[in-house]
Amino acid sequence: MVDLFRLTAGALSAYRLRSALSMLGIAIGITSVVLVTSVSEGTRLYVLEQFTRSGTNLLGINPGRTQTFGIGRLLGGTTHKLTLDDAKAVERLPEVEKIVAMTYGVGRVEVEARVRSVFIYGVTPDLPSVWQFHVRQGAFWPSIDIGQPLQMAILGPKLTQELFSGANPLGRFVRINGSRFVVVGVMEHKGRFLGFDLDDSAYIPVAAAMKLFNLDELNEIDVLFSSRATADQVVRSVTGLLSERHRGNEDFTITTQAAMLEVSNNVMNILTMSVAAIAAISLMVGAIGILTTLWIAVTERTAEIGLIRAIGASKRQVRLIFLAEASALSTAGGILGLAAAWGLCALLRRVVPDLPLHTPVMFAAAALAVSLLTGLLSGVIPAHKAAALDPITALRAE
Repeated sequence: MVDLFRLTAGALSAYRLRSALSMLGIAIGITSVVLVTSVSEGTRLYVLEQFTRSGTNLLGINPGRTQTFGIGRLLGGTTHKLTLDDAKAVERLPEVEKIVAMTYGVGRVEVEARVRSVFIYGVTPDLPSVWQFHVRQGAFWPSIDIGQPLQMAILGPKLTQELFSGANPLGRFVRINGSRFVVVGVMEHKGRFLGFDLDDSAYIPVAAAMKLFNLDELNEIDVLFSSRATADQVVRSVTGLLSERHRGNEDFTITTQAAMLEVSNNVMNILTMSVAAIAAISLMVGAIGILTTLWIAVTERTAEIGLIRAIGASKRQVRLIFLAEASALSTAGGILGLAAAWGLCALLRRVVPDLPLHTPVMFAAAALAVSLLTGLLSGVIPAHKAAALDPITALRAE
């Protein structure tokens, strides 16, 4: 084993530039694959955390169908909107604990000379329980008829800082799209959710938001259901209720968290496979580089191979020498690729802090295994060629 190691190290050091170029091909491939899988895994965990931060017994109701069949409109069919009355009816279902009826739009929030354009969410007072978004300062407006357009607002912490510069905003007035609202609370820090900065937003009663944006329908109804009920049971109950209210039309879409996570995972898997297939081209280039390097080496070292065979080395030992060289090249390239990938991940975390990156140890081990396997496969043909040389003919090549 020691002799094999010496022979391998000597052969690779004799052709440094050629060996370095072969390792570079493998390193680029491993770096690409590890970066792609790190972004994919980081994004998957980020989306999972975003969807589960509000609990697991949630479902969302949106107007319209994600799948449409037939020609209902041509036959006189109509699509009903989700209304506040629909939200109240859903809330009365025995399986439902609380709901958030929501609409939203972009509006101008003004305090004296300071103006900021942000997302305005019209919501109902059970938002803290359903979304797990709690008020850090002050309190939500009272739980009364959600159809009353109360002129109260709760601001995100970033919006509060921008408008009031650290002063206490409670009891102060802001203008949202020209309408006057009293600030009754400040939300706790929540960061971003699927690209939306929740800290730079304002929350007002849903009825006030519908009036503000001249809307007659809801964008969504989020339902928090009892832990004693299953998601399928709640979906059936909600579907039956809303279909009855909409004259037998199932013109809405109910999405459970399990369905959202499944769709997200499917999308991420497709993207990962697509980009990884492109990155695998670099591995193929590296494999061809190793194969070419060893193929040339067999020609250049014909006399050496003949001498080794003449002093008693078997075909198996000759084959093993070239496979060891191929493995050493690919493994060294894999280690360089991993180091480069980790370095790039560290750099990306500094440059783009919001980019989710996660590299499991199993991914790193799998990358090294792939690089080793690539080297072994690349070295099979040259090793077979070297082992097949006739010793006498090889010696004459000198």
